[in-house]
Amino acid sequence: MSDNTQKATLAAGCFWGVEHLFRKHFGNGKGLLEAKVGYCGGSTSSPSYRAVCTGTTGHAEAVQLTFDPSVVSYSSLLEFFYRMHDPTTKDRQGPDVGTQYRSAIFTHGEEQHKIAEEITDKVSKQWYKQPVSTQIIPAGQWWDAEEYHQLYLTKNPSGYECPAHFVRDFPPLS
Repeated sequence: MSDNTQKATLAAGCFWGVEHLFRKHFGNGKGLLEAKVGYCGGSTSSPSYRAVCTGTTGHAEAVQLTFDPSVVSYSSLLEFFYRMHDPTTKDRQGPDVGTQYRSAIFTHGEEQHKIAEEITDKVSKQWYKQPVSTQIIPAGQWWDAEEYHQLYLTKNPSGYECPAHFVRDFPPLS
C-alpha cells in the first residue's frame, strides 16, 4: 500500500447511506482506507446533528473518505458519487429535504477542484442530460458527526436508507 493517501469529502444526502455505499464498493482492499460521516460547508463551530438538521448552520451532511490513489483514483470516486445519488435535485435526496442534504464536492486543493469540474461537466452532459445542482467548493473545516452516526447502517442494518441512494447503471464516461 502507498504511503501517499488522499481525502475526498462529499455530500449526497443523508450521510448514513453515502458512507455505507462507499464502504461496500471501495472497502476490503479496493482503495478506501477510512470513511467517516460529519459536517462540512457551514459557518458555525462544532455543529451538532440537531443543529445541522435545522438548516441554519449552513453545513451539509457529508462523508470524508481517506483513500489510496494507487488503488482507486479520485475520478473513480467522483464517478461513483454521481452514480449513487441524484445530483439534479437541489437541496434534497428522495424525501430528505433541506440544505443539509445538498449535493456537494468539497475539494482538497486545485487538482481535485479541476477533476471535480471535469467529471461534473461530463456527468451533466452524458448521464443526466441536464445541469446538476452539485456545488464544487473548497473543503474548509470538517467536523466529525456524533459517534452514533458512524457506521450507522452497519450497526443498524434495518435503519433508514434514502430511496435515492442506489447505484445507477450508466455507461462509462467518455
